[in-house]
Amino acid sequence: MGKNDHDRPDISDEEWARFMEQAAQGAGDAPKEPSARARMVTERLRATQGQEPPGWRTGPAPRVRRRPGRLGAVLAVLGIAGLALIAVRPELVIDRITGKTAAREEAAKAGPLAPETERPSAAPPSLPPDLPTLQDPFRGSPALQWADGAAGIELPAATPVAGMSSETVADALQKARQFLVAANLDPATLRGDRPASAIALLDPRQPDLLKDVEQYLKAPTAQDTPALLFTRFDPSRIKPVGDVVKVRGSMRAEQGEPGELLVVADYTFVHPVTPAQGGSEVQRTIVRRQTTFALLDPARWETTRGRLQLRAYHAEWSNVECEAADGYLHPQFTADLPAGPQPTGPAVDPYDRSREIKDEKACGTVTRS
Repeated sequence: MGKNDHDRPDISDEEWARFMEQAAQGAGDAPKEPSARARMVTERLRATQGQEPPGWRTGPAPRVRRRPGRLGAVLAVLGIAGLALIAVRPELVIDRITGKTAAREEAAKAGPLAPETERPSAAPPSLPPDLPTLQDPFRGSPALQWADGAAGIELPAATPVAGMSSETVADALQKARQFLVAANLDPATLRGDRPASAIALLDPRQPDLLKDVEQYLKAPTAQDTPALLFTRFDPSRIKPVGDVVKVRGSMRAEQGEPGELLVVADYTFVHPVTPAQGGSEVQRTIVRRQTTFALLDPARWETTRGRLQLRAYHAEWSNVECEAADGYLHPQFTADLPAGPQPTGPAVDPYDRSREIKDEKACGTVTRS
């Protein structure tokens, strides 16, 4: 070790600084009060700290790691809560990944569809498969944007047809609407009561029809069932979800035979239902009806003035048991699937209103519910 002019060991500036720090902390045998040289060395080190020449051991800027404060703690808690929610309700994440969440948000933003003035040329767009709930029975269904109940049966403008005045045509359209409401939306009809209001609109001078209707109601079979004309559920097994039935369709008035005004109606009704015994499962029974009514000129035909006759009626119902013989529609729930005849007919989209109802004898399947 070298010596300086005062015959004492020569030490570096860094050693003096370290010595002074120990002295300030009371460590070692350093003096309690720093010398003038020590103070000078310390000040010089402070002044030059962090002023390395350019290019000298330079590199990327250091990454500062801050100790988590309150915000970090909140984020950590939220993260843990999110993981717990995923564990309890994984469908929330699955729905977002599969697009169901986005589809629900878009459906909620979309307004009701404009009234249907004629039969559409294609089926409604497809949606991500989704399950209805007691709180949201039309979720995942094109019917979500359809009108509610009787509001979905809008009448066209009445003009003279078949030599009948616009007032007579308007009356025929209104009576056809009343029949459809009484046959498919009246709570009494839906719970299986006799559809007296609908029957009262029919012409008693069409005796074979009324005889058939009474036979359907009293002694139904799988082929001769009142469900051909009326939507009926067994109240001991089925109860509606809410009080809304979605409806979409159209009707028109046209010329029939001389003195015959025809009202051609094509409507689809979507009924959300659940087991009467309780539970959370919801199924949608979809009923489509193509019905042709006739209003006859009493001067040409044997008829009751102001009453309707039926020229044709075709019905199709989906998500129900095949070949039920008790006069009711029986929606199928998960527990019912193994029972009953298995479907053998073609697959059908029950929301596709662009096609005709076919008189298929076989029980088919649906592509969506």
